[in-house]
Amino acid sequence: MPEFGKYTKELKKLIAEADHILLICHINPDGDAVGAMLALRRWIIHQGKNAAMISPNALQQFLLWMNGVDSIVDFHHNIEAGTRLISEVDLIIMVDFNSSSRMGKAEQLVLDSKAKKVMIDHHPDPSQLADLIISDVSRSSTSELVYFLVNGMEGEEFNDSEFITAVYVGIITDTGNFEHGYYTGDTMRTVGHLLDKGVDKEKIFNHIFSNFSPDRIRLKGFALHSRMVVHPDLHTAYIWLTKEDLERFRHVKGDTEGFANVLLTMKGIVLSVLFIERTGFVKMSLRSKGSFNANVLSRKCFNGGGHRNAAGGEMKGTIHDVVSHFETTLPTFRKELDEAAAEMNR
Repeated sequence: MPEFGKYTKELKKLIAEADHILLICHINPDGDAVGAMLALRRWIIHQGKNAAMISPNALQQFLLWMNGVDSIVDFHHNIEAGTRLISEVDLIIMVDFNSSSRMGKAEQLVLDSKAKKVMIDHHPDPSQLADLIISDVSRSSTSELVYFLVNGMEGEEFNDSEFITAVYVGIITDTGNFEHGYYTGDTMRTVGHLLDKGVDKEKIFNHIFSNFSPDRIRLKGFALHSRMVVHPDLHTAYIWLTKEDLERFRHVKGDTEGFANVLLTMKGIVLSVLFIERTGFVKMSLRSKGSFNANVLSRKCFNGGGHRNAAGGEMKGTIHDVVSHFETTLPTFRKELDEAAAEMNR
């Protein structure tokens, strides 16, 4: 990221001058959104200040063990408290998203606020939402970006156990414990520093990747056995789950995390999609390998976006309508899918 020192200087100044600070992450927050928000707040507390935190809706169960999550206001279920927080602050820091729509019901209140605004994110094509935009797509996660920002503001490595834990959570969740996503040698060197500082990798792994209910395991088995569709000629596989499927297996938030990644373990598959039916609309999670740009497909077809190899979106209608639309659209990407598959086989 160009002029990194300039960004740390400006961010530190804004934080120092603020009397009331608010951190807000994106709707349906993942480990990176929560990790980045908790990590930055931990440093702000170290500066003798406090920062309120808002999530547009509830956190997933596998993140509730983290220190500090009990201070996060669930805006969807606490609109009055969340509205009051937004009205009182003079600095809003938006974490791990690049579009105002990702703030859910809090969107308009944040946009209308007279507070100074900062965006810290690693997704491409950020909207011009803030006075200071810190966007670096070369980072594996916003948590990795926060790690460098905080160390830059601190002037040395910030050695705090809650901080390093939150950063580590953000990195391993956005990379699926380094099974997918974008990461570099810098990412691995950052992880090395976190391990040297004593991050408890086994405890964190167990909380995040080994903490599922029997219902979730049964749902995964059902999805792979009864709801998986494979198109070998288009190097694509997908899973579709209805509202009734979710209810049958007593689905709770976070249970389908990682389902789309499983499909990429099949030989010849470069694109996987998970379709989940909600009331009146369908959510999609897209994952890809190599050069195939899931972000482009999501933007063109599903009003979504994300990274090249990990994107999301949603579309109004029944799951059968949306899957039919996908089946119709998918062949228009045949050339890109073939090229990505050929590259993977070289």
